[in-house]
Amino acid sequence: MTLIILGLIGAYLAGSIPFGIIVGRGIFGVDPRTVGSGNIGAANSMRALGPFGATLVLAGDVVKGVVPTLLAAHWLPYGHWGIAAAGLATIVGHNWSIFLHFKGGKGVATGLGVLVVLSVPATIVFAFVWLATAALTRYSSLASMLANAAVPVSLYLLHAPLSYVVYGIVALVFVLWRHSANIGRLIAGTELRIGASKEHNA
Repeated sequence: MTLIILGLIGAYLAGSIPFGIIVGRGIFGVDPRTVGSGNIGAANSMRALGPFGATLVLAGDVVKGVVPTLLAAHWLPYGHWGIAAAGLATIVGHNWSIFLHFKGGKGVATGLGVLVVLSVPATIVFAFVWLATAALTRYSSLASMLANAAVPVSLYLLHAPLSYVVYGIVALVFVLWRHSANIGRLIAGTELRIGASKEHNA
């Protein structure tokens, strides 16, 4: 029990690392929280930092999902349930970072990193849905929500462990919760599209 508690705390702390702030302030001298939607994730980093900065943020957020989940697969007890719990703890850390006074991002890239460890085929489905939706609509938020909605379905169809399917459902709830403002803007037709000027407020 001690090992699982320490593992989940470690996963949370790893998820809490705010790469958007680290890259934005450390390399570009820009705090992404002051631009566009104010989110620290890759989509808003594109507006605040440009393609290179957004790529660095995306890579950091994905890696912090991969590493704790991969370590959990080798070290934590309770098998697939322990792995799924570590993945969720990482997303919780990203969304409610202890380093940002329990504020943070929306968990999409970090969740993608977790999914890479859980199921490569489901990761491919996620990527396809995200890219197709983004290409058709140019809404990153909509692409993220639909891609995450595809995760529990694809995991179930791929006969993944029940714990992974449960992970996918809970992760989807987190994503929808964190995108509640985006959902309102999508309905109102005021959501910021991919490539929109960073001077616009989302």
